[in-house]
Amino acid sequence: MVGTTSTLPIRLEQVAFDDRGRSLLGPLDLTLNGGRCTVIMGPNGAGKSLLLRLCHGLLSPTRGTIRCGDAGSPTDARVRRCQAMVLQRPVMLRRSVRANVLYALRMHGVVGTEASTRAEAALSLVGLLDLAGRSARMLSGGEHQRLALARAWALEPEIMFLDEPTAALDPQAAEAVEAAITRFHAQGTGIVMTTHSLAQARRLGDDMIVMADGQVLEHAPVASQ
Repeated sequence: MVGTTSTLPIRLEQVAFDDRGRSLLGPLDLTLNGGRCTVIMGPNGAGKSLLLRLCHGLLSPTRGTIRCGDAGSPTDARVRRCQAMVLQRPVMLRRSVRANVLYALRMHGVVGTEASTRAEAALSLVGLLDLAGRSARMLSGGEHQRLALARAWALEPEIMFLDEPTAALDPQAAEAVEAAITRFHAQGTGIVMTTHSLAQARRLGDDMIVMADGQVLEHAPVASQ
């Protein structure tokens, strides 16, 4: 299975998000370029995860607009089908590793041979094919995270939003997750991810966004950092 090449950009125009009268984000004018791995850094409370949720359509901005190429806003059904998001603590079903991926595919209308092919390819890409029959609840933390990544990538998104995908993992597990992300990107999937690690940002990222207090302080190629 080859990933669908991203047709980004995602454009944010004067995007702001308020909660109970308090400004948590923005206003932001920001463009996430197509086919890139964009890494978002900043301290806790900077607005990193909030920005991901807005771009993925899990939340709607209080003000401003978000456009995904020419397809519309992140809340439009056709845009949501082009995206996937993996949270810091993804929930696994009480079934096998393979069945977790197949369930996600079935929810997106993919069944039969195509679903099996996609599931096998995704699990192979993250190094979990040998564990396909194991209960997902029996996986280690790093394996659990790789399964979440495989489950999302099997949907063939143009872009994946990853919220601190290696948080709380030991170095070996984090390295395996980073390798999976690198493979996704090499297959044409755009990546937007948050991290607290400058070293990780330099290893994985094409572009870096630095945030603080709900504002973008810097947006530049990683090579310039």
